Amino acid sequence: MPIWLIALFLTTLAFYTDDYVIAGILPELAEGLNVSEAAAGQLVTVFSLTIAVATPTAAVLLSGAPRKRLIVSALMMFSAANVAAMFTDHFAVMVVLRIIAALSAAVATPSIFVAAASLAPPEKRGRYLGFLAIGVTGSIAFGVPLGAWIGTVFSWHATFLFVAGLGVLAAVWVSVSLPTVAAPPTIAVIEQFRVLRSRSISFALAGTGLAIMGSMMLLTYLVPFVNELIGTETSTRTLLFSVTGIAGTVGVFAGGYATDKLGPNRTIALGMGVFVVVMCVLSAMWPFRPIPLLMFVPVVALWGVLAFWSSPAIQTRMFEVAGDVAAQAMAMNTSVSYLGIAVGGALGGLVLDNVGPGALPLVTAVTSIGALALLMIAFRSTSATPEREPAGDPRG
Repeated sequence: MPIWLIALFLTTLAFYTDDYVIAGILPELAEGLNVSEAAAGQLVTVFSLTIAVATPTAAVLLSGAPRKRLIVSALMMFSAANVAAMFTDHFAVMVVLRIIAALSAAVATPSIFVAAASLAPPEKRGRYLGFLAIGVTGSIAFGVPLGAWIGTVFSWHATFLFVAGLGVLAAVWVSVSLPTVAAPPTIAVIEQFRVLRSRSISFALAGTGLAIMGSMMLLTYLVPFVNELIGTETSTRTLLFSVTGIAGTVGVFAGGYATDKLGPNRTIALGMGVFVVVMCVLSAMWPFRPIPLLMFVPVVALWGVLAFWSSPAIQTRMFEVAGDVAAQAMAMNTSVSYLGIAVGGALGGLVLDNVGPGALPLVTAVTSIGALALLMIAFRSTSATPEREPAGDPRG
């Protein structure tokens, strides 16, 4: 892997760790801000919703900005917001700082993925994008636990310092290693939206949102599902979340490799098809509960692999069909991903209250089938949307 790709990976790791780490220091943060844990938890919602709303807007308005300068500037603003968070004990001020940090992530994220896709050799594009996506799973498996440990041993202030340090390190690394990525031609805003409304992109975005909604529905309520399925203790739940995060890291990298070897369409079909089968297996286990832990863990591991398997393939295909509005399309992809997380949590809560946890895998399977259908419709015409090569030398 080139060193500039590692720098971009560190950037995604910092952003996603900052989003999720609040959950790991929730009691300490709530006490420090003198609010309830429920109120402190809304800092995660504020961060996620800001990214969902701001990412596509920033991508359109900043479409002509140099990628490298945009990423470095966003990282410095992100780090400054986290340093400032160390010194506040007012909840309202913390909300504002979380919004600033999220805006920084929203500005940089599309450019990160477009820079990687533009600079990658075509035969390795899927693997490069998959490596970046490990920043998501890596934040769950490693970044959040480390941030939580720092907050427990030292203080929640130190956790924000840790995240700010990640941002500064990423900014320095990007500034010295990332080649200059030529900005795309200037395109009128109306024309950008016309392309984004095309069948390929709009169906792909809908499919992505539906797929993430289903996956997060079960992940959000994994604890009540596991409690009834196998009857577990807290330590076992921690094990299952760790297995899911590590498996997701493996899955996203394997999905990137499969994208380069099999092509994005077949990778999506294979990954989501087997994912539906795994959900059906979980649903079939329910009547036979309690299920032995040794039988359940391999299924959870496979689920974790497949939940993130298709991400590099979808991003690769999106880059190919979007042309000069690739950054905007990937920004919309980020936005619908966060919306899918929010809707999945809400819908999963309704299923849990009205039907019970045993129905969650079956509902996830149904939504995944719908997502697969939308993605196949979006990307079925390979001849009409040939693989896009960046105009000119991507290094400027």
